[in-house]
Amino acid sequence: MILDADRFLENERPAWEELSRQLDALENNPAKTATVTELERFHYLYQRAASALARLQSNSGDARALRYVETLVARGYGEIHQHQSRARRFRFFPWLLGGFPRAFRRHAGAFALSVAITIGGAAFGAVALVAVPDAKPALMPFSHLLEKPSARVAREESAQKNKPDPLGDKKTSFAAGLMTHNIQVALLTMALGVTWGIGVVTLLFYNGVTLGAVICDYVRDGQLQFVMAWLMPHGVIEIPAILVGGQAGLVLAGALVGWKSRESRKRRLAEARADIASLAGGLAVMLVWAGTMEAFISQYHQPVLPYAIKIAIGSAELIVLAAWLGLSNQKEKP
Repeated sequence: MILDADRFLENERPAWEELSRQLDALENNPAKTATVTELERFHYLYQRAASALARLQSNSGDARALRYVETLVARGYGEIHQHQSRARRFRFFPWLLGGFPRAFRRHAGAFALSVAITIGGAAFGAVALVAVPDAKPALMPFSHLLEKPSARVAREESAQKNKPDPLGDKKTSFAAGLMTHNIQVALLTMALGVTWGIGVVTLLFYNGVTLGAVICDYVRDGQLQFVMAWLMPHGVIEIPAILVGGQAGLVLAGALVGWKSRESRKRRLAEARADIASLAGGLAVMLVWAGTMEAFISQYHQPVLPYAIKIAIGSAELIVLAAWLGLSNQKEKP
């Protein structure tokens, strides 16, 4: 028996009442996010109540107290397992506005390296085009970019005067094709992290070479406004998404190589896995948007869609992207 049942009940009742209040609060507001301190306190109170229940079951004749604590422990057990179930359930918008941006910021150094490699490739592509004009066929990613930029601009603008909607009812399928292709490229860049980063660096550099060559070609021919209006509506999202793919690939490579880390490779990969998955999901969302913009905005030129409007749209997208990745949900939730 409990040596002093009355004293035992008197000592334990405040803890039971506190646990009951916490359970009431959780049941009334299931979406409430508890702090680490609150979770630790809840866990302590639950364990204390469970211990008291064991003593009451074997040593006390107070049936009323026994039923009360049994109910309390059952409620606590249910709340703990419901919370774990909710925690495992993926919630898209909290991840989109919090989980993905935080994963991006945690690996800002890898993103900066991805940017630097691409810029290096772009500089190489521009210099190569200027120094060796005959290399243009090898530098341009698509055949329609081989013609003189001013000739292409005149042709595109003239064609859209006669046919204001060149894609017609094919915009949706065109957008879907772009999304699929670009997501494949970005995920390939990420997956090349398994080559200890060599493949990631190579693909980022190559993408930079083609981008630098195209921009240099149009700028040299006096088509800066056109190339900005053509690329910005989709490019300000698409290019960063590819860079995020490179970022994820470099994170994977870092986990494999483990510079100056004493942890095992298995542990490093386990720690990086969630962030790599989050970056992959984020770049996919970005590329869905970019594909939509390319099909519905980027393919339309003057006089159908003034270049100033297209540049303004791209600028607004860039500001929103910077705020999303740099500022969104900065507070890390437990």
